[in-house]
Amino acid sequence: MDSVTASNNTFLSITPILILTISCSYLINYFFKKQVEQRKSVFSTDSITANEIVTGSSSECSKGVMESIQGFNQLYEGAREKVGETSTSHSVDKRKEEYKGMIDTFYNLVTDFYEWGWGQSFHFAPRLIGESFEHSITRAEYYLALRAGMGPNDKVLDVGCGVGGPMRNISQFTSANVTGVTINEFQVNVGNKYNKEKGLDKKCKLIQGDFQKLPLAFEEHEKNFDAAFCCEATCHSPNRVECFSGVYDCLKPGGVFVGYEWVMLPHKYDPNNADHVRIKEGIEVGNSLPTLTTPDDVLDALKKAGFEIIDSFDANRNMHNGLEVPWYQSLKGSWNIRDFRMTYPGRCVTHVLVTCLEAMRIAPSGSTKVSQLLNATALDLVEGGEKEIFTPSFFFKAVKPIKS
Repeated sequence: MDSVTASNNTFLSITPILILTISCSYLINYFFKKQVEQRKSVFSTDSITANEIVTGSSSECSKGVMESIQGFNQLYEGAREKVGETSTSHSVDKRKEEYKGMIDTFYNLVTDFYEWGWGQSFHFAPRLIGESFEHSITRAEYYLALRAGMGPNDKVLDVGCGVGGPMRNISQFTSANVTGVTINEFQVNVGNKYNKEKGLDKKCKLIQGDFQKLPLAFEEHEKNFDAAFCCEATCHSPNRVECFSGVYDCLKPGGVFVGYEWVMLPHKYDPNNADHVRIKEGIEVGNSLPTLTTPDDVLDALKKAGFEIIDSFDANRNMHNGLEVPWYQSLKGSWNIRDFRMTYPGRCVTHVLVTCLEAMRIAPSGSTKVSQLLNATALDLVEGGEKEIFTPSFFFKAVKPIKS
């Protein structure tokens, strides 16, 4: 019995070391492979070799990352220093004017971090007790496909597609043909590579485009989509009426638009509560958002774009009923090898490793600042969820009317 107890104690004592070792080796391997691709495609350093990355003999990428961070920070000047500083009309309007460069820069900086910590689907999801994180993500995507009535060979538009995780899952689930639009060239290159690796390059494709000017991304004869969806992407929009009008123009009459939106929940959120404003601003700066809005504003924008609202609700409305795992729990993680990277200590370990990689000149200069940004906003998201003042999963279903 004593030997069993001793063995268990030994296992428990080496578990943190085992997790740290696996995390270190995986993260170094991940960043090493990804940096070659990212440096070439994002910062136009085609001459950079793997040896130069290891030795740090090329500074072009590091310079590009640092300049991107500096430009991004200017749009959120005063963030986390003084509550209300980034909520002024001047600050919000500045971000709305610069949205295109702001969002492109943001995803140049964070895409690798998102994939490392989250996977290829950059969104949250309602989660049932006993359900894995991965299953909840795909179930949320399948729900969109179900509510939109997507079927084999339907022509579907993914608005703000990231690296295409949702489009691939939905295409595999429905056999639909999905075209995704993202403003970020790096995501286009990576996403299409993943499509090919999964044998989905005939069914799925990513193209570079601005979802504020969506019709310009397609020829006139291509604007005949059966359905469109967005997974927590149009929260980046500086003008939802303009964005949703573009979706409307790309759909066939009778076409369905479904999605999840990031919103503040007015029944709990108090704009006069400094703590609430602090959380809201933290979510905005950490996720490159012009400003967070309300469910009513989202629905109003859909109506002004010409859509008929069929349904809408907060998909996380029951998260504290004891039958679901709160959506923000994923940011707290679990104490196992698979989910350790999502815990606060796991993010701290990742941050330390990124700092080391930057010091060794494997990761470009500025990577540590990106890690700090994402760690801080994770705490804001958790607080917003716990206080029930914010949800990332406001679901809507809207239809383009068939004109008589």
